[in-house]
Amino acid sequence: MAEHTAWLLLGSNIHPEKNLSRAVNLLARKTALLGVSPVWQSPPADGSDQPDYLNAAVRIRTALNPEELLAQVIAPIERELGRERSADKFAPRTIDIDLALYDDRIGGYSGKQLPHPDILTRAHAALPLAGLSPDALHPVTGERLEAIAARLRHPGIRLREDLTLGPKK
Repeated sequence: MAEHTAWLLLGSNIHPEKNLSRAVNLLARKTALLGVSPVWQSPPADGSDQPDYLNAAVRIRTALNPEELLAQVIAPIERELGRERSADKFAPRTIDIDLALYDDRIGGYSGKQLPHPDILTRAHAALPLAGLSPDALHPVTGERLEAIAARLRHPGIRLREDLTLGPKK
């Protein structure tokens, strides 16, 4: 069975320290965890008056394809951590886990897109990925993740050096 490298984006603004940590621990149990990014704090993308988000990224190795990864790993972890989906795509959440990159794959899966479109437009996606794999190349543009992150960084997002995520032994 072929092994693949995938990068996942994690975000939370409901008990975010606890929920990001729990998500990383669950991912470490269900996949081969290769790395965890620094944590970034950012305001809600829609500018609403809700708590700031904490965002991070993980790199994993998996034999699952994107559809299987979503169905067998991501969705069950989101359910376990109390994720409730609503019509409001910017609603507060306990956890949001998105597949951002999967090898160099370009295209759709399960109604979603690879690479994740937010990588090129949102600092809360680009900065954690760049912190994890600065030299990795965006499969569409060929840009280094570090260059994308530098272009998108703004004063509203800040590195949380006081927080470190990693699997609990």
